[in-house]
Amino acid sequence: MAEAPVKYAGSPAASESRRIQVIPTVAVKDDYLVETLADMGLVTEDDVAIARAEVESGEFEDQGVVDRLLAAQIIAPAHVTQAKAMQFGIETVDLGGMVLADETVQQMPRHIVKKYNVVPVFYQDGILTVALSDPSDLDLMDSLQHQLKVATVDFRVATEEQIDALIQKYYSTADETVSNMIQDITEGEIDLGFVKGNEFGDADAEELESDAPLIKLVNTVIADAFKARASDIHIEPMEKRVQVRYRVDGCLQEVNSPPKRLQNAIISRLKIQSGMSIAERRIPQDGRIQLEVMGKPIDLRVNSLPTTHGESIVMRILDKSGLSLGLAELGFLTDDQQSFERLIGLPDGIILVTGPTGSGKTTTLYSCLNYINRPDRKIITVEDPVEYVLAGINQVQVNNAAGLTFSTALRAMLRQAPNVVMLGEIRDQETATIAINASLTGHLVFSTLHTNDAPSAVSRLIDIGIKPFLVASAARGIMAQRLVRAICKKCNEPYQPTEREMKTLGITQEMVDAGNPRKGPGCKDCTNGYRGRKGIFEVFLIDDNVRKLIYDKVSNTVLRARAREMGMRSLREDGARKVLIGMTSPEEVIEATVGDE
Repeated sequence: MAEAPVKYAGSPAASESRRIQVIPTVAVKDDYLVETLADMGLVTEDDVAIARAEVESGEFEDQGVVDRLLAAQIIAPAHVTQAKAMQFGIETVDLGGMVLADETVQQMPRHIVKKYNVVPVFYQDGILTVALSDPSDLDLMDSLQHQLKVATVDFRVATEEQIDALIQKYYSTADETVSNMIQDITEGEIDLGFVKGNEFGDADAEELESDAPLIKLVNTVIADAFKARASDIHIEPMEKRVQVRYRVDGCLQEVNSPPKRLQNAIISRLKIQSGMSIAERRIPQDGRIQLEVMGKPIDLRVNSLPTTHGESIVMRILDKSGLSLGLAELGFLTDDQQSFERLIGLPDGIILVTGPTGSGKTTTLYSCLNYINRPDRKIITVEDPVEYVLAGINQVQVNNAAGLTFSTALRAMLRQAPNVVMLGEIRDQETATIAINASLTGHLVFSTLHTNDAPSAVSRLIDIGIKPFLVASAARGIMAQRLVRAICKKCNEPYQPTEREMKTLGITQEMVDAGNPRKGPGCKDCTNGYRGRKGIFEVFLIDDNVRKLIYDKVSNTVLRARAREMGMRSLREDGARKVLIGMTSPEEVIEATVGDE
């Protein structure tokens, strides 16, 4: 039945409806509401009689007369709301399409909204207007008046459907932030007994419910970090607080931190998720978490480290979508990209990527493997740890406790007849010797070293204990790299470098005029004008002349001079080119290449 117009007391229809006698044989809980609906002219005597007969038949368990009238579409939910409001002398409010101000939403914590199924509507001059669906619940009204930190709470009546819609819009789990979750746990009546003292065991851990507020808080911290494009999450116990920081585009930024009393609970939850022992708090541990955020599968590499004030947790976010990046997306310009593609297309030899921790070496190696990964090539990697799982590639995880070291894994994998081998890092003479020998016996070997520039990798291998003639024979190319923040593509604008910046980068005003330097003032899609990172590279190709110099054990200075003569650009020079095309900013390149001064 279509929704009937509301008829209020005083109208002819209402006078007629007053003659409906609601005298049930059995008392029903909503008799007074039925009378009010009758007074409003919304139901007839026959309607009530049929509905009451259905209720008394026992066929519709736990339903009243009003429920049956609603089911028959004789009345609508809006009519029931109006009737309730009229009964108790409270005004109604239509929440359809209503937009709540941030200040209004902030007046009522999520745990109160969810607990009482109410929603704030207006807030002005210390008066908070709250919509509820049952004006007969005087205990609810009294509780809200005492719990909310406002001078006065004024009530309005709205339908449950409209209240639920606003709660879903403004207080739903999908829109929760870390600060809201912290507020809920801090202010709400939440039992954290299951983590008290951080002494529960694995059996207890299995009993934790997925909707527990603490678990939601931990999941929200991870989701917010992913939305912010963070590469790392740092949870660091301080003396009187817990510090939570995200590393976004290489820079750490502090976010809303939970109270100190939740420290052990949060750390225990993360250790459970990552498969660590929560009973062991004296030694470092490593773990891994796999989950889906915003429809994307991500892995988190988790490490715990005992500190003075508790265990520090660092989670590296491994977004698999970054694996499909081509060399151009990494930041290679055309000439360097062509040189590097020729290198990785060779059938044998060793190719090294150097740089400090966090300079993107592993991402570059994975991109190389993706580039050369074909069905006719067998590729095996040895890593500690395996950061990304690559389709079509055999990956070996080092396990020192079980005796599976880099060297033992490398020996075994060579018996698997691979075409391409990747070592996560060359750390000692034994590993370096096996890698060099593999490259001399028809394998293409990729690996990393911790050196400041490309030519230094040669002396590093010799210092480890590799004979110079072996290094000269095996090495095909060495690339050093750094990461710099990229200019935001949405808010960037022309920029004139200062004289000091131009002098430091070795560029002239003519080069600036011919180029397109950019800088971003900052927008909602970026952080201070930057979004994402790009690499700057130093590609050192080894030819016969360089091999002779390596064999003669010349100094790094001589080797670097020869590399420059061959056309190798330094990290700073490559960065300067990327400043001129508007890829990054002068200060980013200068800061990343201090060693080039």
